[in-house]
Amino acid sequence: MGQKIYVGNLGFSVSNQDLKTKFEQYGTVTSANIIMDKDTGRSKGFGFVEMSNSNEATQAIEGLNGSEFSGRQMNVSEAKPQAPRDNRTSGRSNRY
Repeated sequence: MGQKIYVGNLGFSVSNQDLKTKFEQYGTVTSANIIMDKDTGRSKGFGFVEMSNSNEATQAIEGLNGSEFSGRQMNVSEAKPQAPRDNRTSGRSNRY
């Protein structure tokens, strides 16, 4: 099973393919996704990479954390599970 990696402090011009290429030096990249702002369509400056196994992921984290990429120093760490979200409805109450 693959392991997901968090990649922060990315330049806004970094693409999914750029991210994938950067991590491929450490093994097989299953997916590489930059998180985009829904309103502006611009990068939020972070993303996630999934490596095919935990050994490759560990090597990538150790090798790339703190390294420079596209003019910025990347923060690379093991991704943590997403916290559950509230079921909010655009600020309006559902009461009648």
